Amino acid sequence: MNSPSGGTNYDQYGEHNTYRPTYLQRIFQRKNNNLQIVLFILTIGSTYIVGGMVYSVTIMSILLAHEMGHYLMCRRHNIAATLPYFIPFPFSLFGTFGAVIAMQQRIPNRKALFDVAVAGPLAGLVIVFPAILYGLQLSEVKEISTLQDTISMGEPIIFQVIRHYIFGPLPEGMDVFVHPMAYAGWVGLFVTALNLLPIGQLDGGHIAYAMFGKKCRYVFAVALVFFAICSFFFTGWIPMLILLVFLFYRHPPTWDEITPLDSNRKMLGFFMFVLFIITFTPVPFYF
Repeated sequence: MNSPSGGTNYDQYGEHNTYRPTYLQRIFQRKNNNLQIVLFILTIGSTYIVGGMVYSVTIMSILLAHEMGHYLMCRRHNIAATLPYFIPFPFSLFGTFGAVIAMQQRIPNRKALFDVAVAGPLAGLVIVFPAILYGLQLSEVKEISTLQDTISMGEPIIFQVIRHYIFGPLPEGMDVFVHPMAYAGWVGLFVTALNLLPIGQLDGGHIAYAMFGKKCRYVFAVALVFFAICSFFFTGWIPMLILLVFLFYRHPPTWDEITPLDSNRKMLGFFMFVLFIITFTPVPFYF
């Protein structure tokens, strides 16, 4: 995901700016190449601990593609942005908490905001789908009775389609024991879906703001209620829910709030919402 564009009380043209970035956002907005390198190395290590070399290389490639999609689109629209900050999260199920770039100025218009927002998820999926396809071919079908005391993954719609394409209907009592590459692809889908939540300053929130302007608050509210309902079925969502409400719910304005999106971008925007539906897993883990 990309972190929000920021500002201070007054922007460079002397206009009052009511949006103020959080302390965490201001930290990421500072250029710090040494910190970026250290975090990158630490994240390689933490993902290696979780799933080995194949998993580490695959998930790092997915995250890098996602963030570079944002970064290169920022460059195309002449938006100052940092290179990615990777976030290590050792001794967890993923080994990482993802990565972020920070845009260091307000976005010029809603078209630029839209382009930057969609570029990340689409670039990441270029790596995700081959990882799932090839990784599942390396996976094994085993009896569920041999997989006791293991954590099972919920399957988003698109993952189910790919799995069925490769294995067909599974016999009763059997399940797929995924290869580390396929697991990295699944994690990539998980990260993509989270980023596409149409809330606040996630990629999906940027897309909603670009499409609907200030009316996107209604989309945010519906999505937040939906996510809150999901947290009743999977309590692991609660920390994310709190984070969204208190840190990333508000969306900063663009310079040009008037110029609407063209029809092609609107169609792509609705496709991104469909993409969220087919990649989201309400209950990602269960025993």
